[in-house]
Amino acid sequence: MNGVPRAQGNARPPDAVVMKFGGTSVEDAAAIRRMVRIVQSRGQARRAVVVSALAKVTDQLLSAAEAAAQGQVEYSTATLASLKLRHQAIASELLEASRGEFCKYLDSAFDGLTAAVCGVAAAGQLTPRAQDAIVSVGEHISSRLAAAVLRESGVNAVHVDAAACIVTDSVHTQASPLPDVTNENLQSVIVPLLEAGAVPVLGGFIARTQDGTPTTLGRGGSDFTAALVGAAVKAGLIEIWTDVDGIMTSDPKVCSDARRISHMSFEEAADLAHFGAKVLHPATLLPAMHENIPVHVLNSRNSVGEGTQIMARVNSGSVVRAVTAKRGVAAVEVELAASAEPEGLRLVCSAFDRHHCPVEMVSASRGRVSLVVGATSALPRVAADLHGIASVTWENHKALVCLVGENVRRQPGVASRVFAAVSDLEVRVVCQGGSDRTLSFLVDESKAEESVRRLHAVFFSDRKQPVSAKLNSAALCQAGETWR
Repeated sequence: MNGVPRAQGNARPPDAVVMKFGGTSVEDAAAIRRMVRIVQSRGQARRAVVVSALAKVTDQLLSAAEAAAQGQVEYSTATLASLKLRHQAIASELLEASRGEFCKYLDSAFDGLTAAVCGVAAAGQLTPRAQDAIVSVGEHISSRLAAAVLRESGVNAVHVDAAACIVTDSVHTQASPLPDVTNENLQSVIVPLLEAGAVPVLGGFIARTQDGTPTTLGRGGSDFTAALVGAAVKAGLIEIWTDVDGIMTSDPKVCSDARRISHMSFEEAADLAHFGAKVLHPATLLPAMHENIPVHVLNSRNSVGEGTQIMARVNSGSVVRAVTAKRGVAAVEVELAASAEPEGLRLVCSAFDRHHCPVEMVSASRGRVSLVVGATSALPRVAADLHGIASVTWENHKALVCLVGENVRRQPGVASRVFAAVSDLEVRVVCQGGSDRTLSFLVDESKAEESVRRLHAVFFSDRKQPVSAKLNSAALCQAGETWR
């Protein structure tokens, strides 16, 4: 299999492979050629391909839409013109027979985008619904381009509109798929293509509501799309192709001695994603876990690398697998009115849920609820909602520093080593959460990197596992940035 790792342990044989390529893995003509070679390397194996928008395209589309809402139409249209030229240049370099057809589609797509941003400018606001309609175009274009290039390279690729298959609720910019109808749609479209020897090519991240309104699955949603496809077709393997060698013990930009983790359990990877590591979309592993499909994180720039294998059972022999930090959280204190105390916790949690304000940690005592939350912009609305029931105060610019590892909370001596290492950094809250696989604490955001460096030195400095000689700067244990 040309150096690409096979499933190990209790994973079933990869009779079908879902291959997801992130934005940097399709960012230009050279990257797309590498993607083609990786797909071709599978020979006649049943393959489905999911691609993100080209690197930075989603950010630029969002920037154009936001500028339009501020009346900066000239900036918006110039941004769109630049993006169109970029796609045209790549198509001209990679396509021959189908170049004219693709460029005609490109003209139509950007005409629609121009009309959309002008509509935003006329309205003077960018609604979540309009945002989804605009940013989703990046994946529509990239998936059509990838399918065309694969076909001209001899692969029997067929473009599939993922938005016609994945049906979601109407929570724009962060929609959740409706499982039954999505699974049925994917099976009815993808399975016959696989059985006929075709290679379906889908855009990640994009979806629609039941009435056909465009939605998106949130940042990192292309990973989620790949997992949904894999679960629907009962794939033997889901591959996440990116630009780094795998999941790391920490962010190499923070810890220069970070090293690749060869194997992780589903649960460890899910906890690592939840606590801010730039690893996988937090929802990605749920469909894979349900169907027991191993997930491999691989480097499209180093296709012979072993990457990181994520599967049901892993015996690593390591207490701590990784150290990460989730920045941009807030410490919230809720003081309940006496009349609200009997139902205080329920009332507080309901308010946070109504305003889509994710709660990372919560503890309650008589008359008081303490929380750590990850969406600080919603806090004024939560406080207004609870007016008359409770007073709400909060401190922004905090970070959750987290150690992840099987049963890390129950291992003797781990907590004492942690707090000996950071005792002078004003650790304010010890957060154990609901999982034995995590141990975390709250610090000022400015002290997050120092905390991570100290803990990484404590738990990884004496290990003998080799470190990759070429660590990319955007490694998969990096928090605080968006990813595709």
